[in-house]
Order: sequence, then structure tokens, then C-alpha cells
Amino acid sequence: GCRRFSLVGLAWGGNRSPFSQALLLQWNLVCEDDWKAPLTTSLFFVGVLIGSFISGQLSDRFGRKNILFLTMAVQTGFSFLQIFSTSWEMFTVLFLIVGMGQISNYVVAFILGTEILGKSVRIIFSTLGVCIFFAIGYMLLPLFAYFIRDWRMLLLALTVPGLFCIPLWWIIPESPRWLISQGRYKEAEVIIRKAAKINGVPAPAVLFDTAEMQDSKPQQQQKAILLDLFRTRNIATITIMSLLLWFFTSVGYFGLSLSTPNWHGNAYINCFLSAVIEVPAYVIAWLLLRSLPRRYSLSGTFFLGGGVVLFIQLVPADFNVLSVGLVMLGKFGITAAFSMLYVYNVELYPTLVRNMAVGATSTASRLGSIIAPYFVYLGAYDRFLPYILMGSLTVLIGILTLFLPESYGNPLPESFEQMLKVKCFRNGQQTTGIRNSKESPKILVTPL
Repeated sequence: GCRRFSLVGLAWGGNRSPFSQALLLQWNLVCEDDWKAPLTTSLFFVGVLIGSFISGQLSDRFGRKNILFLTMAVQTGFSFLQIFSTSWEMFTVLFLIVGMGQISNYVVAFILGTEILGKSVRIIFSTLGVCIFFAIGYMLLPLFAYFIRDWRMLLLALTVPGLFCIPLWWIIPESPRWLISQGRYKEAEVIIRKAAKINGVPAPAVLFDTAEMQDSKPQQQQKAILLDLFRTRNIATITIMSLLLWFFTSVGYFGLSLSTPNWHGNAYINCFLSAVIEVPAYVIAWLLLRSLPRRYSLSGTFFLGGGVVLFIQLVPADFNVLSVGLVMLGKFGITAAFSMLYVYNVELYPTLVRNMAVGATSTASRLGSIIAPYFVYLGAYDRFLPYILMGSLTVLIGILTLFLPESYGNPLPESFEQMLKVKCFRNGQQTTGIRNSKESPKILVTPL
């Protein structure tokens, strides 16, 4: 799908494009009402924040597949309703709801894919699979906007692809891991056997240890709550550090993305280049995830992105091309780190709360995206100030990443007891205190 915040950036980020002028002038968002423009951007991200917060809990409770298609319907339906907006207020309220659906289906689809696929394919799916197609949608958006100058027709063009997802309901299965965590073993077995047949892998007559399944059933049907992410010192530390990582990464990523109309040159070309640079960033992220430890890969890309953005203030004012190049390189580093964060987060938490954990950390990310437009707005007072702040924060989280546990080479945890320890707790005794104390049921064949 296309990145909706790019549409916001083209529409509200500056007055140099005919597209942004049409929107701003239609509802007279100038002079004393110019404060509504950045507010529209922030309210979209408020919707994204709400969607991030509730989607994880809903999919952990009602299933990945059901929530995936429900939120896709919300995004597509309310995007279509935006076309008929008669006022700024109506447009903004609908935009907020679109934001709720947009991030929810992304997070749930990401979790569903990582839980269905095997270890080697999971990394490809999480980086090249999801992110490359995301970048392709991002690149298509400025092209659409360049040739379709009427904003209503542009919204229609962005809404129609959502209808093509309807047939996927009969193709995409539910997550076997989630079904097992809910004690729905027969449904999980059907999906696993079908996957084994498609992949040409012979499945044994018995997939699960029946006696152990019965012992673990009460535990597996136990519903997790948000407080489980803070139940012990180790888990709480991982959660808090993850929240900070996502928050500051989002500030840098969205700040650089939304500032594209203010760069030197054509706003549409800048937005296109901002999308193109994400492709090599995702490729590098995939290569790093395949061969290097997570902590060092993340920290290195954070240092690259933050350091380059900090260096922009030293470039002479008339070296515009060099400044744009450094911003692109900075976004390259932050984008690579952003894509790796999803994989890393999935590997840190057990199945019972995995989607909830990603939803919670993604919520922190959306808090960062809400304030990102105001980081861009600081450029009106000092053009280097946004880059100084974003670069400093990115370098800071590069240091913070080094204190997280290393998940490279480890299987996905199925229980709280299997969670890795924070670096400072590594030699200490793990305190569990979790309601779920038994092992997960033993699966005799891994879901494909």
C-alpha cells in the first residue's frame, strides 16, 4: 500500500506544489487558520497511535486474520468516504480513522507473516517482502500526485487497490502459533498439514504430544494483559527500552519524510527520492539481519543516520545538492534501523503477548510521529535545528540499543521463561512472577 503520510507531506508540508495549494485554498487554511495544516498531520498520527494500541490486543484476543481484514476494510472504506469531505473538520476526522486502520493492518500482517513462516524466510519477509513493497507504494504516490492534481481523484486512486485484497481472505491462513496459544490444536493441525503438503514435506501421523497438550491447555487459553509486558524487572526493562527506541526512531524517520517538500528542488522529485532511498536501506537491513548480531546492526545504522544528519549543519548554505544527499543518507540509516526493529521486537517476546508487545512499541512510535511535524516546523526558526535534534536523538538510541539482549540465532520464545535477559541482568537470577509458568506444548513438526 501507499504511505499515507507522504500524501500528508505533499499536501500540508509546503505551498510550492499545485497539489498542496489546491487543498490549502479550498478550505482557506491560510493566514490565521494556517495552524490547521500541521494539526491535520498530527491528528492522522493520533489515529495511527490509537490503531497501534488496540490492534495488538485485539489480534491477540480474536486472531491475526480476523483483525487484519477488519482493519483493511476500515482503511479502504474511510479513505473512500474522504473523497466526499465537505469541510476540513470532516476530512480530518475521517483521516484520523484511516490512520487507525492503516497501521493496524500493517502490524497484524507483519506478525501473521512472521508466525507462519520459518526462520530463514521470516527475515526475508520482514525486510525485503513487507518493506520493499511498502517502498514501491511510497514511490508510486508522488507519481500519482504529479499526474493527478485533483485531491479527490488522487484519494480515489489510492483507495481502489484496497479492493484487490478481498480474495486474500480465502488464501491467507490463521497463525498456527496463535491457535496453539489458544488451545485450538485441531485448527492449527489442519493448517500445518496443509502447509506441509504444499511444501512437499511429509508430516508425521501425530503432530502434538497429547498428554502435554492437555496439561498446558489451561495455560495456553490464559488471556494476556498489557501489564504482562511489565510483570518482572527484566521484561519491564526490555519493554521500556523498546518503547524509547521506537519513539525516537519514529521522530527521526517521519521528521525526515515529512520535510521533503521543504528541501531544495521539486517537491515531487524529493518525495520520490525519499522513497527510492528506502529500497537499498531494506536490502542492507536484510543482509545485516542474516549475518550479524541484532544489537550491533541496529546500533551501527542508528549511528550512521544520526551522525550524517548532525553533519548537515556544517554544509554551506549554497551546497544544496550536498545537503539533500546527506539527508537521504541519514534517512537510509534510520530506515534500515526502523525495518530491523520490527524483526528484533518479534524475537524478544513470547507468542502469548508478541502482537501486544509490537502494538505497544508501535504506539510509542506513533507518539514520535505525532510530534514529528512540529520538529519540521522548527525549521521556520532555524533550518538546522530539526536536524540537530533528530540527529542527536538517533545517536542516543544507538547507544541505548547496545544494552538490549541479543536474539540472533535464537528460536522465537514461546513462554515468558524463554525470554532473553537484558545485558545488565544476564548474570543474575531471572524472576518470573508470571502467571504462565508451564512450558508450551511440544510441537513435533515445526509450522512451515
